[in-house]
Formats: sequence, structure tokens, C-alpha cells
Amino acid sequence: MVKFVLTEQEYADFRKAAKRLGMAYGAYAAEAALAAARMANPPMPDPLREALIELMHASGQVRRIGVNLNQAVAALNATGIDPGNLLPYATACLRAVQRLDGVAEAVRKTIR
Repeated sequence: MVKFVLTEQEYADFRKAAKRLGMAYGAYAAEAALAAARMANPPMPDPLREALIELMHASGQVRRIGVNLNQAVAALNATGIDPGNLLPYATACLRAVQRLDGVAEAVRKTIR
């Protein structure tokens, strides 16, 4: 068992690094300590993992926006009157799709 003490700022940096990698604090501490002992590279973010997280986030946004956009279109079809939120939802949907396209391009560049 190894124990060490960090300042509040060091601990905040440590937590941020572990979270960025999706690792438990103990696992991150062990990996970083072993990397230092072996004079190897410390744990680093995996670009594909980060891309997957980004894709999952964007996918959720697109689903939520799609529901809202569908409701706005249904209201327009039912009344013939623009409910006022159709354009903002369509714009948000376009932004989310562009974000997905950007992540897909980044993944393509990573795996080629």
C-alpha cells in the first residue's frame, strides 16, 4: 500500500486528470506512479476514447433536439401556424449534426 499527500490544487489537478482518462483515482495513481518508476510515459488520453465520449454526448443532444423538432413540426402541421420554435430547433439540430461530422472526421484522421 502506498499513501501520499497532495495540496488542494494538486488534488484538483489529479482528479481532473483521472476523470479525463475515465479512470478511478486509485487506478490513475497506480498507473502514474508505475510509469514514473519505469521511466515510461504516464497514462494519456486515448483519442478514440475521447471521440467516443464526444459522439455519445452529441448523439444524446441530437435525440433530444429531434424530439423537440418533431413536436414543432407536428404543431405546424396541425395548425398551419409556425409555433415559433421550429427555426431554433432546426438550427440546433444543424449545429449538433455539424459537431458529429467534426468528431467523425477527427476519428477518421486518427484511425487512417
